[in-house]
Amino acid sequence: MSLAASSQFERDIQLVAVGDGTYEGQLSSAWNIGEVPNGGYVMALACKALASALDFPHPASITGHYLLPTEAGPVTIETDVVRRGRRIATATARLIQGGRERVRFIGAFTDLMRGRGLDLHTSSPPSLAAVDRCVPLAELTPAPLGIHRHLLARLDPATATHWQHGDPNADVELRAWLGFADGSAPDVFALPLFADAQPPPLFRRVGFGGWVPTVELTVHVHRPPAPGLLRARFTTRHVTGGLLHEDGELWDSAGHLVALSRQLAIIGGGRPG
Repeated sequence: MSLAASSQFERDIQLVAVGDGTYEGQLSSAWNIGEVPNGGYVMALACKALASALDFPHPASITGHYLLPTEAGPVTIETDVVRRGRRIATATARLIQGGRERVRFIGAFTDLMRGRGLDLHTSSPPSLAAVDRCVPLAELTPAPLGIHRHLLARLDPATATHWQHGDPNADVELRAWLGFADGSAPDVFALPLFADAQPPPLFRRVGFGGWVPTVELTVHVHRPPAPGLLRARFTTRHVTGGLLHEDGELWDSAGHLVALSRQLAIIGGGRPG
């Protein structure tokens, strides 16, 4: 068995095909935020199901609409192929628990290693202090979270301030090193997890708040990441009526942009019922 296959994350996204585009698996509590599995981790399971159903190895784009909170335990994912093209194939997935649809996904999948065409890059990876000079995220949160035991998350000192109580003049940006605590290398299925693994940068202005439920999350994958830690940059530019928009970038150890994300969430939302 390979190292990747024995990693915590790889074990926790395993699925079994049961026929007619349907897959069964288990949501692990290892990636919980409070009592709810991280939305990016949930998306990773959907990516596995869609990649298998479409027979394409990489998500080019996947969007999830989070209808109800999920929970650790058995899960069923039902896929439906919309179109199979030569380069892009598209399908939907319904994630079901307890007889109820919890999340609806739509994904466009491809083989990123066979892509041909124009390349254009107009931005650079975020500037970060050395890992050993950065601040562990777990030291900044008011209470320990299950997900922190399995992620390496180190915030650049310049963005590790004002998290407890907020500052109305603080920059709403977060820059961090991200990886797995067990040292396993990230792959394309891990990118949704890393895109959703940090608290909203808005907390630097308002202080740590309550639960911030995801309404919609979209991740665009540009390439499989090289082994090593990821560099991350997350920014909140707009909040309207309690609806928070967050943009994210993930860069690999080779300096390549590997994923972009955009999330809509509710700031100040109540606990899941």
